[in-house]
Amino acid sequence: MSIAQYVQDAWNKKAPWLIVLRPLSLLYRLIFSLNKTLYAVGFKKSYTAPIPVMIIGNITVGGSGKTPLLIELVKYLQQQGIRVGVISRGYGGKGPFPLLVNALSEPDVAGDEPCLIVQSTHVPMAVGPNRQASIELLLKSEKLDLIISDDGLQHWALARQIEWIVLDQNRGLGNEKLLPEGYLREPKSRLNGSTVIEHTKVAQTQRNMHLEIGQPYLLNASLDLNRFDSSQCFNAVVGIGFPQRFYQTLSQLKVNQYQAHEFPDHHDYQISDLTFNNQNAIITTEKDAVKFKVLLKQHPEFNITIWVVPVEAVLSSDCYALLKQQLQHVGIQFS
Repeated sequence: MSIAQYVQDAWNKKAPWLIVLRPLSLLYRLIFSLNKTLYAVGFKKSYTAPIPVMIIGNITVGGSGKTPLLIELVKYLQQQGIRVGVISRGYGGKGPFPLLVNALSEPDVAGDEPCLIVQSTHVPMAVGPNRQASIELLLKSEKLDLIISDDGLQHWALARQIEWIVLDQNRGLGNEKLLPEGYLREPKSRLNGSTVIEHTKVAQTQRNMHLEIGQPYLLNASLDLNRFDSSQCFNAVVGIGFPQRFYQTLSQLKVNQYQAHEFPDHHDYQISDLTFNNQNAIITTEKDAVKFKVLLKQHPEFNITIWVVPVEAVLSSDCYALLKQQLQHVGIQFS
């Protein structure tokens, strides 16, 4: 187990020993607050795009469900006739940046989440650590009404008109401490006065979402034409920020016999990572599957069945009503 995985496991378990990291958390708070203040007073300049920018992010490290939410919003806006584009850091991709992403882009170049977003929506998208450069590249190639930033909530160099913060109630805020003592990127107070979308099955607020599980499908369909059988034994391969959510998904699918193989978020998979001492089928997430597609092309001899579990964000009606109101406020009208 890597140090990063060990610490993340400690965060999830609220391990008492994390208190030894408090001095580093205080240093993180100091540096973060200073940087934010420098932007607030104008000492550091923020870039304001020529069209409205909406950021979908979170205040925690690891998965919160923001990518399925973004995909659902993009599909919804496309249906409403709004020309939307997406930018992202492209974490895990090697570039060169800024880079336009298309359906043929590979995750080791553009990042796994951008590839998943574009494959799911065909939305115009650009990635790179410099958000201004990504927006300018995107606007050179497309005429757009709105830019959605996948993450970047703490990226003060980019001005924004709308912010949505996804709060996963299943995971919560842990010990409510800042990095690295806890997994908060910002203090809990950041939620006050912000648009918070509650990610939960049992909603306590009007603005909420949950993930609906779709029918598992075969990534290498040529190997097996049988229907999905939840009673068989699997190798569960997962490389996301909060792998426990995937295990909960498997439980809902009545998949109870599996060996868990966890990898760090945005892991750079090798074919050896999918090779085990048994011939059991692999079951994985759509985010991981975009990388497995590349491996299957590189290794046509690989003959283990790989099942992919799709999920879809289901939003409350209040989320759509709020979105319409916020977009109208910045001059974007629905068709």
